[in-house]
Amino acid sequence: MSFWPMSRCQLVAGSQVLPLPEQAPCHAAYENSNDSWHPEFQGSASPCTKALGVPACGGWGPSSCGFRVKKGVLVLDPQLLQFGGPSSSVPALASSPAVSISDVDTVREGHESELLRNLAEEFPLEQGFTIVFHGRRSNLDLVANSVEEAQIWMQGLQLLVDFVTSMDQQERLDQWLSDWFQHGDKNQDGRMTFGEVQRLLHLMNVEMDQDHAFQLFQRADASQSGTLEGEEFVEFYKSLTQRPEVQELFEKFSSDGQKLTLLEFVDFLQEEQKEGERASDLALELIDCYEPSDSGKLRHVLSMDGFLSYLYSKDGDIFNPTCLPIYQDMTQPLNQYYISSSHNTYLVGDQLCGQSSVEGYIRALKRGCRCVEVDVWDGPSGEPIVYHGHTLTSRIPFKDVVAAIGQYAFQTSDYPVILSLENHCSWEQQEIIARHLTEILGNQLLSTTLDGHLPTQLPSPEELRRKILVKGKKLKTLEEDLEEEEEEPESEPEEAELQLEAQMESEPQELSPRSKDKKKKSKPILCPSLSALVVYLKAVTFYSFTHSREHYRFYETSSFSEAKAKSLIKEAGNEFVLHNTWQLSRVYPSGLRTDSSNYNPQEFWNAGCQMVALNMQTAGLEMDLCDGLFRQNAGSGYVLKPDFLRDAQSSFHPERPISPFKAQTLLIQVISGQQLPKVDKTKEESIVDPLVRVEIFGVRPDTSRQETSYVENNGFNPYWGQTLCFRVLVPELALLRFVVKDYDWKSRNDFIGQYTLPWNCMQQGSIPYPDLGLHFRSNSGSKADCN
Repeated sequence: MSFWPMSRCQLVAGSQVLPLPEQAPCHAAYENSNDSWHPEFQGSASPCTKALGVPACGGWGPSSCGFRVKKGVLVLDPQLLQFGGPSSSVPALASSPAVSISDVDTVREGHESELLRNLAEEFPLEQGFTIVFHGRRSNLDLVANSVEEAQIWMQGLQLLVDFVTSMDQQERLDQWLSDWFQHGDKNQDGRMTFGEVQRLLHLMNVEMDQDHAFQLFQRADASQSGTLEGEEFVEFYKSLTQRPEVQELFEKFSSDGQKLTLLEFVDFLQEEQKEGERASDLALELIDCYEPSDSGKLRHVLSMDGFLSYLYSKDGDIFNPTCLPIYQDMTQPLNQYYISSSHNTYLVGDQLCGQSSVEGYIRALKRGCRCVEVDVWDGPSGEPIVYHGHTLTSRIPFKDVVAAIGQYAFQTSDYPVILSLENHCSWEQQEIIARHLTEILGNQLLSTTLDGHLPTQLPSPEELRRKILVKGKKLKTLEEDLEEEEEEPESEPEEAELQLEAQMESEPQELSPRSKDKKKKSKPILCPSLSALVVYLKAVTFYSFTHSREHYRFYETSSFSEAKAKSLIKEAGNEFVLHNTWQLSRVYPSGLRTDSSNYNPQEFWNAGCQMVALNMQTAGLEMDLCDGLFRQNAGSGYVLKPDFLRDAQSSFHPERPISPFKAQTLLIQVISGQQLPKVDKTKEESIVDPLVRVEIFGVRPDTSRQETSYVENNGFNPYWGQTLCFRVLVPELALLRFVVKDYDWKSRNDFIGQYTLPWNCMQQGSIPYPDLGLHFRSNSGSKADCN
């Protein structure tokens, strides 16, 4: 590898170089009201202005929530692939890390930002742009001093983002090493003394005997200069990262300890990786893909470097690559699938005082969510607004929400988006809602049945590709709608009276008794033009499973609070399963979860509930399970339910699972880890004591956890070598979660990282998981025994 120094005044991506002005001033606008930067920065930079964003309040836009402006700076360092602000300008940032380009998802133009649109009187939108980060980090809205400078920043940042995204495995390693070298080279002279190396080892979570560290240092110091430069540091890193457990595995199948012949590699794939008959053809493909030397490829052999490259590739990942693309049948009716669903999607904070933002919809849709919720209320100037009714959450225009849904609905997945509409509006503003939906969404909006005829079952995700469906109240049945003459004039309000109370989902009302009183006093009626947009997903009130069978149709759907759904599962679990074989169900969090916390979605998936809605803005175990389930099938937001949850004659009871399901046993040997991150980066001398916990989530008897012992003071290359054993009754419903924690005898163990995947998507064999830095063996089957 080689390090590539570049001017701080250039943005470099591949062969493209964009000059940056020496002084590149910009304004930084935030989504919170704190005086500190959310992504914290350091480094040398040029002047900027920071305009802090809208605090959480009940107002709508800048007329109700003021903005504060503060001087600051921002600079991009293309050598380190990061950007930030210097401590000289913002003292609070003296010890804060810069933000890596790898943390950036994309760069948007100014007109796409709610905050910059609200600041349009102060700054022209053409001078603004938004940096969008991966995960749940707040966006960074910026305003340059001119349109030209804004274009330079946008183009340069996007080039770097694309460059980092397109890096192959070796390039990522080179960049990673370059980053560490820059961290360790405290005086930035391009070389590292042994003192700097010792400091770097602590930063890298390595506790090593000083004499041994000095031996490795001297061995890597080929120039005998007493310092390490670029290539010498690479050799030092290689000596640090030797993996005896991987070397042992390699030598187990290699006759000379230097390489794996084609037959030896086939033996490894069959015995360790359980590849079976396809091992011979697969071995040739993998050697051609991962062997770095041309001579090795010609001879069909795999070196140790090639072996490591394979182990850390997608082909060696625990997640079976055959489950990554669309691999399931997408032609079944909608009710046969789990559907990734969001609750109160507009909220990016809590349920009482949190901020409402179109960013909630953008983030949910980009992570593959296929059912979003919109609570619509009468707004000023005849324009409907979206917020959590009768609370202090901020308001956003309904038309902005619809525009965001239309723009981002199919960026991640082509499969249908369900717009769960909670309509609290007057007749007049309902007409505005219907007009915005039809005009903004255009052909994306499904406003009639696919073929104009009465269906006998719900359409499939495949038939509904790139369509947006409205779920909500409806004046008539679908049969009546299709029979009705097109020439028939629209009914007047008094003729179309329909009480929404009987069928209204009650999440907002659970929070506020006052809203229940208002509901008794005011009985809104449904506008026919809005009613007509509800086709396959008519919302109806649930009374009992018997009532649903006798009175409801397959295109009608009911919603359940988490408490009601739990009660039904406990009292009539099999009836709930059967109900979900022909009708869609939506489960939503309790109104008492004002902090936007989540319930465990697994127990509702166990009953076949399709739309289990979560507060996606809240990270934690529950969202880990959601992300794990929907990681498969190209992240499309649709996962086909197991056969026994789609069978109209199923006898399955989620609380009492019995045969004919065959139990399986899972053996997991947790071998080793590598390069685990520090939990508390403010403590330079601290080193983690990592342990690994393996958790199974599924039906109640299958839910369990086990963990390894902890390794003291070693986050760089800890070794466990421990085997964990699980017996699972219903593997079709099981999710497997790996959690790495930092042991602390004085308090609760600190979370380091996690990875969750479906049992059915797990590969067997000797498997590393690079994102967690773990290496383990897995083996499952009906014959294995935990004893």
